[in-house]
Amino acid sequence: MKYCAIASGSNGNCYYIAKGDTAILVDAGINNKHIHLRMYNLGIIPTQIKAVFITHEHTDHIRGLSVFVKKYNIPVYITQGSYDGTRLHLPGHLVHIITPDAVTEIGEMKIYGIPKYHDAKEPCSFLISDGTHNIGVLTDIGRPCSNVQHVIKHADVLLLESNFDEEMLRNGRYSYFLKNRISSGWGHLSNAVALELFNKYRSARLKHLMLTHLSGENNTVELVHETFRAHCEDILLSVATRYEETEIFDVLDLHNIESNQVISQCG
Repeated sequence: MKYCAIASGSNGNCYYIAKGDTAILVDAGINNKHIHLRMYNLGIIPTQIKAVFITHEHTDHIRGLSVFVKKYNIPVYITQGSYDGTRLHLPGHLVHIITPDAVTEIGEMKIYGIPKYHDAKEPCSFLISDGTHNIGVLTDIGRPCSNVQHVIKHADVLLLESNFDEEMLRNGRYSYFLKNRISSGWGHLSNAVALELFNKYRSARLKHLMLTHLSGENNTVELVHETFRAHCEDILLSVATRYEETEIFDVLDLHNIESNQVISQCG
């Protein structure tokens, strides 16, 4: 399987996973123009996208959805609560309502819904498997639950939210309401909580940790590297950012990566 972050951050999220000539997106949270520009940079052909899976209805996960899927007639897999929350009116034949724990087959991949805690109507994350390798895409996690823990235990590749630094959030310019929303257990994972979760539940099969969904106000790439580097001596560590797409990674290449190699996608 191949995978990358087309966009990642509090301003927009879009993740690409492919097996053979079939690909899916998890979320489409940047505008249609930038989805195309970043795909072009990566050599991704939009018509190879066979489905878009939506984690929830917040704007940074659906901003480019409507225009993109209507242009290429791509089906959207989304929970009823999330679809209602989008207030989008997509063509009926493109909308596939799923439960948060649904299992969907697209080509050679199975996409497992992962129910989670987040301040949205019916959110879920996703684990994508080809039967041999598992890629977990875990963003917008209010607090760890057994579902999230299970994904981490069984992931070969883990795209994990590391949204905010607790001190930066506490001392930053956000309103009290927003600070509380982010850290309430229904918002996002801090660097410290993401690290604790990673260390506690990772398994020997994990080969690549990509930190995602960094806050533009309350986090930095440098802080995330500093937090995780010492704990990733035997795996690939990379950080996805809002500024540009990551490279496309191949699960089969991960066995050849040198220990403690760190990749920063900083723009």
